[in-house]
Amino acid sequence: MSIGVKEQALAARVAAQQLAEMDTAARNSLLEAIAASIAAAQDSILAANAQDMAAAQERGISGAMLDRLRLDSKRVQDMVLGMRTVIALPDPVGQVTRREQRPNGLLIERVRVPLGLIAMIYEARPNVTADAAALCLKAGNAVILRGGSEAQQSNRAIAQAIGEGLEACGVPAAAVSVLADTRRESMIELLQLTDIVDLAIPRGGEGLIRFVAEHARVPLIKHYKGVCHLFVDASADPELALRLLIDGKTTRPGVCNALETLLVHEAAAAQFLPAAAAALHARGVEMRGCERSRAIVAGLAPASEDDYAAEFLDLVIAVCVVADVEEAIAHIRRYGSDHTEVIATRDEGNARRFTQALRSAVIMINASSRFSDGGELGLGAEIGISTTRLHAYGPMGAESLTIERYVVRGEGQVRHPA
Repeated sequence: MSIGVKEQALAARVAAQQLAEMDTAARNSLLEAIAASIAAAQDSILAANAQDMAAAQERGISGAMLDRLRLDSKRVQDMVLGMRTVIALPDPVGQVTRREQRPNGLLIERVRVPLGLIAMIYEARPNVTADAAALCLKAGNAVILRGGSEAQQSNRAIAQAIGEGLEACGVPAAAVSVLADTRRESMIELLQLTDIVDLAIPRGGEGLIRFVAEHARVPLIKHYKGVCHLFVDASADPELALRLLIDGKTTRPGVCNALETLLVHEAAAAQFLPAAAAALHARGVEMRGCERSRAIVAGLAPASEDDYAAEFLDLVIAVCVVADVEEAIAHIRRYGSDHTEVIATRDEGNARRFTQALRSAVIMINASSRFSDGGELGLGAEIGISTTRLHAYGPMGAESLTIERYVVRGEGQVRHPA
């Protein structure tokens, strides 16, 4: 008989307290044990993933989704490397972020502490299981993982390896566990355990995010879709802009930091768009454009309103010619998802305007959208990219899985002396 949702969450919360009391060296040793366990379990993890891949292909799951689901020896090794990269990061727990002495002699400190128990709800990518575990443990948190049904076997195999590493260090396997009951009703129950779960993080498609947001009573940070834009300014270096476009759209189209829309300044369109079309066509990318872009590139399919709001996660890109940086900003404000925006420009004023006018979590100036990633930005790994403006925004690493509290040191001060 499988354990109930509340019982599983309570066990995880007990484990979270043990993790919070461990020092840096102990938590790092724990992560090293887990990394070694995952490395040793590579064959069983790949065998489980082969089952998931076969089932996904039978169900007709798309190429982009299959890419997110697929594991090979390199991706398993990357999980291990990611775990060890997290070990090398500074420990956020116990960091004093501010210290101030008040006129009455009180010493006020703001100190980072773990969040507690995190519910991680995600789709497709089984490497998230390892990344989420590494970051939560580094920050002294326990985590309950609820992956998608398409990766069920892979997630269980990875979680089993993690559990073996935990138990080897005397930490309950409940510190990192996969939700035993995979029904949606069980996920809803987990999301409503307000006295047990401290934070829920949904990461996946629009349908999943909406479902979680509608049913959650616990605090929530959304890791929403990535409708990422590249704006090629009039002053942009055409070769630089083309590199950003190719890298952002074609290297891995099924991820959230891939480009979905290309905006081109009207003064650059006649030169840039034909070169862009040739490069994208050679790589199998379908372009859908506005009337002005279709007048420049023959045979371009028309773009709809839905195309400009779409996260294709495939070799498809929407194109629009704009009058200037202001029109580019207006387009992104209308259709964007607050994820990642890129400007290619040699005009510092336009770069500044683009950065200040848009509220997206990540702004890239003359750099690929594919760098919008926790590992690339120095976080070691990421639990996701927050598009919710709470205590964390953008790629979330271990520090984002802590909160600040006040520690006040005194020498007997009272507010109202007798």
